[in-house]
Amino acid sequence: MQLPVILVNFKTYPEGRGKRGILLAKAAENVSSEYSVNIAVAPQLLDTINIAQNVEIPVFSQHIDTKEPGSATGHIDAYTLREFGVSGTLLNHSERQINLRTIEEAISIAKDAKLKTLVCAGTIPMSQAVSILKPWAVAMEPPELIGGDVSVTTRPNIVKLAVEAVTNGNPDTLPFIGAGVKKADHVDAAIQLGAKGVLLASGVVKASDPEFVMTEMAKILKTVK
Repeated sequence: MQLPVILVNFKTYPEGRGKRGILLAKAAENVSSEYSVNIAVAPQLLDTINIAQNVEIPVFSQHIDTKEPGSATGHIDAYTLREFGVSGTLLNHSERQINLRTIEEAISIAKDAKLKTLVCAGTIPMSQAVSILKPWAVAMEPPELIGGDVSVTTRPNIVKLAVEAVTNGNPDTLPFIGAGVKKADHVDAAIQLGAKGVLLASGVVKASDPEFVMTEMAKILKTVK
């Protein structure tokens, strides 16, 4: 996957579900293609496979379970997601937390299913702890800033420490940051501070013109490639 990356989490916002979710993913695809930058999307779970089959950009699940295929009623199967074109999964988002042992099991299953894993962490020590488990990427998101109007990039020392923690845990794991990232300037600051990607949500999904917001962010990525 080409770096740096913008990963847009649709959460369960009404603006990003059903037909609106497909249109949002298509907008991300258009911007990605026009500017030759990598924009991935994480639709809500009920839309994940449908969107994966309608766009060429990477589509991530918002979660997977640690059950193998078979007797696992009601669980989210990594292998089925991959079979239908899903590229990766979020794990341990602050709104869908799991313990460290479960994170490790989920990373293992995702690797076997050939899904990339982006593990969320709310603190610097947790960022390093999950990086040691060798996921594809770790996104440090201070919980108090998620969904708010203050970007984590206004705390540059925290971003630098998060990048360092992830790299120290495993140099092959990519450091992402998130929380309050809503503008092109925030994306620029994140990349300048060493992040290889950003995880964001409402700044795009709830914007009056999501494609415009992603375009402005893509222009930033184009200049730092």
